[in-house]
Amino acid sequence: MKMNKVDLSFQSCKADYDESDVVIYSVPMDATTSFRPGTRFAGNAIRVDSFGVEWYSPYREADLNDYKTCDIGDLDLPIGAVEDALSIVKETTRQILEDGKTPMMVGGEHLVSLPVIEAIYEKYPNLHIIHLDAHTDLREHFFGRALSHATFMRHVHGFVGDGKIYQFGIRSGEKPEFDWAKAGHVHQRKFDFTGLDKVVEMIKDKPVYVTIDLDVLDPSVFPGTGTPEPGGMQYKDLLWAFDQFEVLNHLVGADIVELSPMLDPSGASTAVAAKSLRELVLLLHKNRKKNHTE
Repeated sequence: MKMNKVDLSFQSCKADYDESDVVIYSVPMDATTSFRPGTRFAGNAIRVDSFGVEWYSPYREADLNDYKTCDIGDLDLPIGAVEDALSIVKETTRQILEDGKTPMMVGGEHLVSLPVIEAIYEKYPNLHIIHLDAHTDLREHFFGRALSHATFMRHVHGFVGDGKIYQFGIRSGEKPEFDWAKAGHVHQRKFDFTGLDKVVEMIKDKPVYVTIDLDVLDPSVFPGTGTPEPGGMQYKDLLWAFDQFEVLNHLVGADIVELSPMLDPSGASTAVAAKSLRELVLLLHKNRKKNHTE
């Protein structure tokens, strides 16, 4: 599979693929979106908006210009063919990992995290997941589909097993999903990020993947999403979460999903996503540097 940087990249992320350490790629799919579609347009909307975001992060005390990042753009997916599209995402992620690079995926609906996590699990079988979201995503079926943005984490549990998934900010789902989590399958913190720091400290030496559904934020902060849920986090809460991720010693990949840019004409939601992507890219780079120097 040939990987090429794109002309329209995220900020200063213009390194050639071969020399890069972190690879950004976006997955333009919202085939199972159950309410308001539009996440397929998120990747390039974030790229355009990123020109208004500084390369330097005062939160990370780091600058994107000091690292080698390649942005390979939107993956070329067959529209409407869900399983075929997921296979392409998985193969792309697998190739990035085989080439010794760290994947940074931009959704797309949350289902597209599933093949990314599958590929990473192949390399890191003791993988742990930190999942920030408004929704449980633990259904077995949704609208008659086993593969859905509302079921993806149940599929992830199917291969990582009990005690490996940590959910925060959850405030929406069916009662059976909450009951199933309570039965010991998933560590679930409802409504906020309380305890995230303790979880990070506990699993800091394990391989960890971070998946962030941006609807974990309150709609007053992030209205541009398909299934907004009032009662969510403020952006400073998310920045605090990023601070905790600095402690991780093996952050092996990350994603942000569920921005539907046209649902927020103000552009605020896209700005939130762009800034969040900067923070995650820098976290991935700093984690690689930490492992290289220790």
